[in-house]
Amino acid sequence: MARWLVSVGLLLVALGLAWPWVSRLGLGRLPGDIILGHGHFRFYFPIVTCLVVSIVLSLLLWLINR
Repeated sequence: MARWLVSVGLLLVALGLAWPWVSRLGLGRLPGDIILGHGHFRFYFPIVTCLVVSIVLSLLLWLINR
């Protein structure tokens, strides 16, 4: 379990460092993401992006465990 958590942590750090290149893929700006703004307040909820990432990770983990 500890190795798995360390691996996930390292993957998240790598994704954070690669974010300028990952953001060019369009994740976070998909149709269906909720953006509300009024004055200086801005609320952003990337619901469709979360669904896409969840499906991709589920498929990836399913293929790895198969």
